[in-house]
Amino acid sequence: MQRRTFTAGLAASLAAPMVRAQGGLPNGPIRIIVGFAPGGGTDILARVIGQKLGEMWKTTVLVENRAGASGTIAADYVAKQPGDGTTLLMAHINSQAITPALTKVNYDPATDFQPIVLVGVTPNLLICNEHQPAKTVKDLVELCRKNPGRVSFGSAGTGSAQHLALEMFMLAAKVKAIHVPYKGSGPMLTDLIGGQIQYSFDTMTAATPHVKSGKAIAIAQTRERRAKAYPNVPTMAESGFPGFEATTWYGLAGPAKMPVAMAKRMNEDVNKVLLMPDVIEKLDASGAEEGGGSTEKFGQFMRSEQIKWAKVIKDGNVKADS
Repeated sequence: MQRRTFTAGLAASLAAPMVRAQGGLPNGPIRIIVGFAPGGGTDILARVIGQKLGEMWKTTVLVENRAGASGTIAADYVAKQPGDGTTLLMAHINSQAITPALTKVNYDPATDFQPIVLVGVTPNLLICNEHQPAKTVKDLVELCRKNPGRVSFGSAGTGSAQHLALEMFMLAAKVKAIHVPYKGSGPMLTDLIGGQIQYSFDTMTAATPHVKSGKAIAIAQTRERRAKAYPNVPTMAESGFPGFEATTWYGLAGPAKMPVAMAKRMNEDVNKVLLMPDVIEKLDASGAEEGGGSTEKFGQFMRSEQIKWAKVIKDGNVKADS
């Protein structure tokens, strides 16, 4: 009898929070897990969104960094959390579309997550430190051709969006460079500015503060049209590489067990946040565009990105240790 009573009581206590939260918000503090070190683009946008949601929901929204393996450590962690909405992932092109096509991961990006909302799509910026001699795409191609395998490009990790943009560049320009992976844009940018590495196709979100301060030089951007934040920086397509497009994107997702009703409630609130003038200003400055929309839209977007990058990786014979 005691055992039956304990089991029933435990089941009821476990079920009660979920029942209360089904059509609303989770009980207690919420964590947004970021798969990269502080200071990178993912971290910056997570903190902008998290602060506004905390104010709106009248609860604590913490940003927690679990860096490494191009964001897949964080994604794997979130995929295995309870579906009560207290643990969310700042989903990223690396962990949800690129790295799973490069190497084995312990989660399925297509089935282990509940999409919430797309936060934004940004170009990457081809940047260098102020001491580099080649500050145009044409000059950089020439530099790489004269120094095969010696010009260094940093990234947020093997299999990251920056890494794949570099691979696309090397294929298109028929050059070979050195790939130097880091645990996020933050530490990579520190080394780029310090001269330990030379170039990077970094996210516009992470690179912008350093470009504005003059510590990094923007050479080109990687969408086919120029971002509003960088009207004077040419695209790679304009610089001799038509069709070159390599974006970075960010969104919110929860574990697959998360109730759809809760995801839709969060989606409504994030859409409101994305329309706030100060948030729009920050997103525009970072080149983050096209955010918002439904949970279904974000799910379809992620699936299309998974297919796209799997094909790029296969066609380019890109290896995880490149």
